[in-house]
Amino acid sequence: MQEKRNVKKLVAVGTFSAIAYLLMMLNFPLPMLPTFLLIDFSEIPALLAAIMFSPIAGVAVEAIKNLLHYFIQGSGTGIPIGQLANFLAGVSFILPAAYLFQKFRNSKGLTYGLALGTVIMTLMMSILNYYVILPAYTFFLNAPALSSQQARELIVTGILPFNMIKGITITIIFMMLFAKMKPWIQRQMAV
Repeated sequence: MQEKRNVKKLVAVGTFSAIAYLLMMLNFPLPMLPTFLLIDFSEIPALLAAIMFSPIAGVAVEAIKNLLHYFIQGSGTGIPIGQLANFLAGVSFILPAAYLFQKFRNSKGLTYGLALGTVIMTLMMSILNYYVILPAYTFFLNAPALSSQQARELIVTGILPFNMIKGITITIIFMMLFAKMKPWIQRQMAV
């Protein structure tokens, strides 16, 4: 029985990863924000895997999705800085949601987890962009380094609102999907 569940989980993680990769390709910029910040809905399959199976399954979907993106699409810098940023943002968003859903097993816990994930993702990506991601991009693209003031302005006017909007948007869409899919999700969790 356990072996059958493991195979089912492995197949589901692979399927969710492929769907997440396809959703990642359907990205678009938000008006009035820097055009290199692209929103997509690829965290939705990772969230499904995380709440149906385990947080590790959600992290695996995030990792596979970004590896597929890097190997198929490549990176302007030659190394997967954007994919790493996407992975870190996705993990920081889905883990609180998965944890609170596992703890409370209801929509209220999931909603609180998604709200907490939005806040954590927004703060974490702001800090990581300031200290790691933006400097890495400028280094590997041989671009002039941003001054501290320029980096802070970009984060406050672009990256911070982008991640907040992305988290809120995905939360709303996921909660609508969850309401419709709840019986199916519960059946999958019970097997």
